[in-house]
Amino acid sequence: MTFYLDKVKGMPNENQNPNQVANLLNIESLINSSTARFEVLQKEYQEQKSQLDSILDSDVEYQEIAQEAQKQAKLKTIAKQKVMTRSEAALLVEKMKDAHIQIKELKTAMSDYLAQFVILSGTNQIEGPDGVLRQIIYTAKLVKTK
Repeated sequence: MTFYLDKVKGMPNENQNPNQVANLLNIESLINSSTARFEVLQKEYQEQKSQLDSILDSDVEYQEIAQEAQKQAKLKTIAKQKVMTRSEAALLVEKMKDAHIQIKELKTAMSDYLAQFVILSGTNQIEGPDGVLRQIIYTAKLVKTK
């Protein structure tokens, strides 16, 4: 009896040479070890932060000053709310929200344009109108699947 498997997820295909397969396995190993190290460092950081918080919580002088700072922060918030009720402030806030939305949309469009440029041109560099040569880079991050 013979079984035929087309492509199994995670297995190299027949078009890859042995060096590519070895590189892929090495990179996967590096990703996994980096992920594990990241988790360890994150746990250590949280433990250290907890210890520092405990030290600060037990210091009377720090606690008194922190309470005073909280009172001042509340007063600042109240004063800011009063200023923000002015029409010129509210108008500026709306303009800022609109600008933020436009910037976000432009970044998304620019990302799409750059990806298309790389595919069509075969290069990851582009010269701007100012004559400066810019490199197109991609940022990747690892997230858990849901």
